[in-house]
Amino acid sequence: MGNNVIANNAAQALDTDQFTGPVFRPGDEGYEQEIAGFQTDYTHRPELVVGAVHVEDVRSAVEYAARHGLPVAVQATGHGLSVAAAGGVLISTRRMTGITVDAQARTARVAAGVRAGALVAAAAAHGLAPLNGSSPSVGVIGYALGGGIGLLAREFGYAAEYVLAIELVTADGRVRRLTPGDELFAAVLGTGGNYGVVTALELELVPVTEVWGGQLVFDAPLAAEAVEAWRQWTATVPEALTSTVAMLEYPDIPQLPAPLRGRYVASIRIAFTGPAAEGERLVAPLRAVGARLKDDLRTMPYTESHTIHSDPDHPHAYAATNAMLGEFTGEALAALLSVTGPGGPVRAVVDIRHLGGALGTAGRSGIAVDHRDAGYVARVITGSDPDAPDVAPEAQALVRKVLAPWTIGHSLNFIYGAGAAADEAQTRAGYAAATYARLAELKAKYDPDNMFRFNRNIRPAGGTD
Repeated sequence: MGNNVIANNAAQALDTDQFTGPVFRPGDEGYEQEIAGFQTDYTHRPELVVGAVHVEDVRSAVEYAARHGLPVAVQATGHGLSVAAAGGVLISTRRMTGITVDAQARTARVAAGVRAGALVAAAAAHGLAPLNGSSPSVGVIGYALGGGIGLLAREFGYAAEYVLAIELVTADGRVRRLTPGDELFAAVLGTGGNYGVVTALELELVPVTEVWGGQLVFDAPLAAEAVEAWRQWTATVPEALTSTVAMLEYPDIPQLPAPLRGRYVASIRIAFTGPAAEGERLVAPLRAVGARLKDDLRTMPYTESHTIHSDPDHPHAYAATNAMLGEFTGEALAALLSVTGPGGPVRAVVDIRHLGGALGTAGRSGIAVDHRDAGYVARVITGSDPDAPDVAPEAQALVRKVLAPWTIGHSLNFIYGAGAAADEAQTRAGYAAATYARLAELKAKYDPDNMFRFNRNIRPAGGTD
């Protein structure tokens, strides 16, 4: 309550001429549209919104917040939002959409509001590709700040390891350019906005123009067998092949193809940078499981790579947890299906991603991404019902319980919703103990008042917030 009062009084005295972009207060025309994001179950409710157009807008907003003792939230697309601001300042970066590609150096500079699809298109014009994830509408910056397990992750590693430089506005209002070797550089990558507002990244691109892949979708009678076949098959594939399997019940809605409506299915998604003939040979054991509802494996331009997962492109409410698994045994699969399969108590989309390969190496920049010995990450995405707020946390807890014997930690980048569970213990579990201690010391140095706390928060060492 105190923060709201302070923010309101401060907002009344705000000189909006210092900002190039628009400024909104509750009740202003455009306020509701500005705070809206992809996650509809959680919405920031700040007393002041700054629609940043460039880095100076961000710097002025942070300086203003610091002067008045206000917390700061940041939003580009709102995909990962679950810790929503009540009061304080929201910096909306959606207008910061600049992209510059240096084809000769194979690099790109992206501003804070750039979405993955826009970067894919810009890079493709030069025969290059970024290490993006499955959805074209996700923000490039937020994705990289969480580490980034992408479509080609087993071959190239975490997207954050391809960051060359960071433009960061810290709590003191300074604009810093960070490069490998700076103490904040590795800390920023993997911690999701705990140290300031990232206004731009410089990224290394990879020479990929096309990919062989798509989906193999199996109907309910073959779903468990298909997932078991995939589980065994992942032990045999090369690093150039990254795959996931999803188990879900499609809604019975006309927007879906008729063969998928209302069906429980197992969908195996594949991305392979090798020759098509080799891809066909590699997937033969999966096709041998039986008839598919869908089989669209093909060579495609990288600009079509988002079709491999076909993630929802409309804003909606959701919550998710995950478990990083040292092993994904037959027993682990059986335990997972016992609670999430047909007839189980948890209705969810279960997404299991094959890790290893380049993801298992120590990395190029010492970024704050741990649990590299995990072979798989099991994600469980549930609907989020505002009328029954305890349902998602209970379902998530049940899934974590049955997977506990194989779990070595979790990925903070794949935890969505359930903001009440975003406590210090949850954040600590995303890192090795030594990593968290280092991050907390840096937090105390660069953000001692925990201005940037609307996230899976790293608390300043020695502090209480």
